[in-house]
Amino acid sequence: MPFLALSESVAARFSSKIRLVATDMDGTMTSRGRFASSLFRALEDLAERDISVLVVTGRSAGWVGGLVTYLPVSGAIAENGGLFYTHGDKPPVPLVPIADFAEHRRELAQTFRALQTDFPQVRESEDNRFRLTDWAFDLSELSPQELDRIAAWCDDRGWGFTYSSIQGHLKLPMQHKAKGVLQVLGDRFPQLSPKEVVTVGDSPNDASLFDAAVFPHSVGVANIAKYRDRLPYPDSSQYSSHS
Repeated sequence: MPFLALSESVAARFSSKIRLVATDMDGTMTSRGRFASSLFRALEDLAERDISVLVVTGRSAGWVGGLVTYLPVSGAIAENGGLFYTHGDKPPVPLVPIADFAEHRRELAQTFRALQTDFPQVRESEDNRFRLTDWAFDLSELSPQELDRIAAWCDDRGWGFTYSSIQGHLKLPMQHKAKGVLQVLGDRFPQLSPKEVVTVGDSPNDASLFDAAVFPHSVGVANIAKYRDRLPYPDSSQYSSHS
């Protein structure tokens, strides 16, 4: 698996220090879009070494609420830092300050309709109906230049924007993966410091996880290479040779 099949030198660098792996899912935990049997073996091996795994994904609340029930992980953050899920029937923990989720969704929908006026090629993602904190749309017809223009458009209107290899996300400005991980660390893993965490990702929406000033240990799997010139911390992470 990409995030676990690291080179021996990278594994040696991290093995004695790390107590938690905070990892993206699509393109990082998956192989050709699926979970492989080796992933489950690796997760079990980490658990035996007393190393927790926290999934940190842009996927929707609906997706993550189900996944965290079945994966042998300590929890999962959905919607790029929007919500935290743990095992059992517990409701998700909001990681962003949203007082009224219904009103927030109405504001997101209104903003997305305005975005479509200026960018008519933008299409809502199929999983958007299962989201609570952000609004997702497909990237298939958007160039890097158009993504930059969308980011500026959102910023001008007080919204945040990020994207992965599969989706764009309209969100709150302070909503990102690193902030979500730090909040979960403080609430659920108070005995750990960021120096005991390795962060793993493959796309621009993982960029905050590569900030060495916050997380000294990070790994970008090989498919991050095509985004390196678009990352604010292009040289902070150790890159794996696996895709």
